[in-house]
Amino acid sequence: MTTTTKSPQDVVEHLGKLIHGIKVAMMTTVDSDGSLRSRPMWTYDKDFDGELWFFTNDHTHKVDEVQKDHHVSLAYSDPTRDRYVSVSGRCQLIRDKAKAKELWNPSLKAWFPQGLDDPNLALLRVSVEKAEYWDTPNSKRVQLVGFVKAVLTGEKYQPGDNQKLDRGAPRRN
Repeated sequence: MTTTTKSPQDVVEHLGKLIHGIKVAMMTTVDSDGSLRSRPMWTYDKDFDGELWFFTNDHTHKVDEVQKDHHVSLAYSDPTRDRYVSVSGRCQLIRDKAKAKELWNPSLKAWFPQGLDDPNLALLRVSVEKAEYWDTPNSKRVQLVGFVKAVLTGEKYQPGDNQKLDRGAPRRN
């Protein structure tokens, strides 16, 4: 993978493009005994601005976990397009009917039969602090040629782009 120098804003924009279209992220939280737990979470296609939003029932184990330790990690994977994204940040339980209405999708009724009036409906907001992505935009044929060239020349195979983003911990007021 190559690492090129991009501005933080360029990296955020590209990160949003990479996440766009990946329906499910694996969210990892810290359990009370310190072990890590992951579960699939539905991703919403909206412009990425440094925050990711997820619907949840407010009476779940993951909610208990993020209220005790706000650190989470999200893993996005799209092997068909060779896109991989790892995001870490702080997660917070949000009860905001206006935000829920903004993000609402009718398919959510499968989990929340009462819709936006469900008393257990809540949101998880992940404020992204760090992210890394691996993106291989070339076709499989171009990748194969690059791989063969690396083997024949002894140069390291570099199939695509790798970037890190560090937004730092959010400042407290």
